[in-house]
Amino acid sequence: MTAPLEVTGSAAEASPEASLQGMSKKAIQGRSLGQIAWLRLKRDKVAMAGAIVIALLVLAAIAALVLDRFFDAVGPNDFHQDLIDTEGGTLAPKGTFGGMSADHPLGIEPVNGRDILARIFAGSWISLLIAFLATLLSVTIGTVMGIIAGFFGGWVDTLISRAMDVFLAFPLLIFAMALVGVMPDTAFGMSSEMLRIAMLIFIIGFFNWPYIGRIVRGQTLSLREREFVDAARSLGARGPYILFRELLPNLVAPILVYATLLIPTNILFESALSFLGVGINAPTATWGGMLSEASRFYTLPHFMLWPGLAIFVTVLAFNLFGDGLRDALDPRAR
Repeated sequence: MTAPLEVTGSAAEASPEASLQGMSKKAIQGRSLGQIAWLRLKRDKVAMAGAIVIALLVLAAIAALVLDRFFDAVGPNDFHQDLIDTEGGTLAPKGTFGGMSADHPLGIEPVNGRDILARIFAGSWISLLIAFLATLLSVTIGTVMGIIAGFFGGWVDTLISRAMDVFLAFPLLIFAMALVGVMPDTAFGMSSEMLRIAMLIFIIGFFNWPYIGRIVRGQTLSLREREFVDAARSLGARGPYILFRELLPNLVAPILVYATLLIPTNILFESALSFLGVGINAPTATWGGMLSEASRFYTLPHFMLWPGLAIFVTVLAFNLFGDGLRDALDPRAR
């Protein structure tokens, strides 16, 4: 029978810390869910490109608002009729490609000769402002109504769900055209332009909340059966605490994703209203209004190209960023 092996010397007396010699002394740090999502988002080059375009558009819109309204340095309504060919009968810009030059990089409008780049630049803040504030209104109402309906259920859920159905069936475009058509020039101490901006924000935001309300309601129905909600109830937590301290933080991800996808929809809707003549009144520059004016000059495609391209790039950037954000916050959706 062999005797058991005995370990003697420094090997037997070595501490656990000594056995880790040669390894990195840097402590392992945990990552929060937000940090993990940010790492995933940074790896998505397409989404980051969309985010960069969105940041540039927001900066351009802020600069346009400040320079145009406070310093009058943009000049979107300045006429350059000396650059219009009055002899040809078409009142088209002189030169080629719609009168593109160093002073007017995107050309000028026919008839009056207003600079297209200046009008696109000046109209950017209106489209983005209406889209952002209308989305904020929709998200706020939809989140509150959806989380209440999903958590309490019963007659509360039935009442809110039927209200969602009514709003979804509402002819929003016709209602917007009728409401803006009877709007006075001034009301509540606001000018005609600001009144129309406020009205468009209300119409687009208030009547679009059921879309996000349904998403929040469905997520709440799933979350209210989770263990952390039962634990909060067992500790005596009341309904408002559970709604806004337990459930709402777990709904941030889908709310953010849907908000980024709702903004381009609101931009398109505002452009459609301006195109139909029920948006912001002329001569204020808007992308939809520029498309409406360009539709009368189908022989001059450059007039319609640039505002249409501005809408296309903006909507595409938000959609790409929204898709990347969805994949980063919920990798199982890939």
